[in-house]
Amino acid sequence: MRDLLRWIACGVAGWLSLGSGSVVARQDMAQHAGHGKLGTVHFPTSCAADVQPSFERSLAQLHSFEFGEATQGFQAVLGADSTCAIAYWGIALAAWGNPFAAGIKPAAQIQRGQEAIEQGRSTGSPTPRERGYLDAAAKLFEHADTLDQGTRLIAYRDAMQSLAARESGDLEATIFYALALAITAPPTDKTYASQLKAGAMLEELFAAHPDHPGLAHYIIHAYDVPPLAPRALDAARRYSEIAPSAPHALHMPSHTFTRVGDWQQSIDANLASAAAARTAGSTAEELHASDYLTYAYLQMGRDAESLRLRDSLAAIQSRFDPSAPGSAAPPAAGFFAIAAIPARYALERGDWAAAAALETHDSPTPFADAISDFARGLGAARSGKPAVAAAAAAHLQTLGDKLAAAHEGYWAEQLTIQRQELLAWIAFAEGRRDEAIETLRAAAVREDATEKNAITPGPLAPGRELLGEMLLELGRPADALAEFETALVHEPNRFRSLDGAARAAAKAGDNAKARKYYAALLQVCAGGDEPGRPSLVAAREWIRLHP
Repeated sequence: MRDLLRWIACGVAGWLSLGSGSVVARQDMAQHAGHGKLGTVHFPTSCAADVQPSFERSLAQLHSFEFGEATQGFQAVLGADSTCAIAYWGIALAAWGNPFAAGIKPAAQIQRGQEAIEQGRSTGSPTPRERGYLDAAAKLFEHADTLDQGTRLIAYRDAMQSLAARESGDLEATIFYALALAITAPPTDKTYASQLKAGAMLEELFAAHPDHPGLAHYIIHAYDVPPLAPRALDAARRYSEIAPSAPHALHMPSHTFTRVGDWQQSIDANLASAAAARTAGSTAEELHASDYLTYAYLQMGRDAESLRLRDSLAAIQSRFDPSAPGSAAPPAAGFFAIAAIPARYALERGDWAAAAALETHDSPTPFADAISDFARGLGAARSGKPAVAAAAAAHLQTLGDKLAAAHEGYWAEQLTIQRQELLAWIAFAEGRRDEAIETLRAAAVREDATEKNAITPGPLAPGRELLGEMLLELGRPADALAEFETALVHEPNRFRSLDGAARAAAKAGDNAKARKYYAALLQVCAGGDEPGRPSLVAAREWIRLHP
């Protein structure tokens, strides 16, 4: 599989259209030669029999979040059978876009979805089951002027639960109910009750329907949190084989690989996804894959490759059209990656001067723009420029206020955490050490209470890792070690946390743990640059001196 992914990544995009791959593998379902492989779906409808294969192909694309192509497919179905009301349900869900995407849906998306629902309700003679799908999807869009997005999502989840109960033999109803459970899971619920319920439903179905793209995809999403991620490994290894013609299906396994710290697998997946997205003209998806790719390169000490990717960003950005037809990665993911890639390159390598010199960004996405402020502020504070860092913290406050006013509660909280972390390092730079530790510890606790969004492979700088670095600088290696070890539970195999844990253990006189973490760091970076970062040189030297 890895060789196949590398083949795609090298630009053999023509492979994506070869062969007679079909949407379905059942003998009672039509084959779609020449359209690529998207997996197996089966969704009986009251529409004309000759549009059924096209409907199911479009649904397979919808399950892999290829929203632009899915919309075109459902529209083609309506062109052939204008009475096919259920096709409008597919158009409405495609208008909603990635249900795991960050932020409040724009008004234009809401309007498109609402119009599709209205057309579906007034078209043809849909069955009670089909009306159930339309009515459930309507919960996402109706009363958007008076009901907040979270409330509408809960209403959609409950409507899908009712539909799945009424239509007990309907595989798709159960799948979409499980997906609704996953997307409405509160990021503060550390029991992961909704994710576990969704995952259990999806895994049971996946055993019986191993070629269904939505099942593999949504298992990965349901378990896209550190304690649950190992449960998704089987789905992650299989999804790209189920639907290799969907760029997002090539990328999505890297969510699981990132959560478990398998950087090479993440690199392979995102090289393939970026190449496929580039061929398909899905630049936001290409940028999103590039951000995950940069993150993985940096964890492995492959800085030269991450630098080349950072330097190629301008060329990718020149092709980025936020108004282009929808893909799994919304425009916000593109803006996020544009800011995150150079910030990661500076911060992960501890190049504080480069971080302080980063350009600021001004986009329609405040939480993406905040990345540059955070990186600039952290770089400035850690290179002895607290006044510059204070200005960055002040702008984070402005952006956070803007997000709060727009009812973007999740992202407003993330910016509050980032601002606290900056204030802690400003206090540290100004000699207020006790205040710095207290402020940074509070930020880390606050970060522990939430989860990362799917838009990012991980925090720019995890709070526990930052706290460990500060404690190490204060000559408290035992306390620092505890923080680094906590960080590694949540973000396994992170370069800076492994290096920090090794250095802290060595300074605390715990040679066994120092050897453990230095060895782990060198293993993670076995394919990295030579001689690599100074910390890798130091790791090899420590191992040599402590056989």
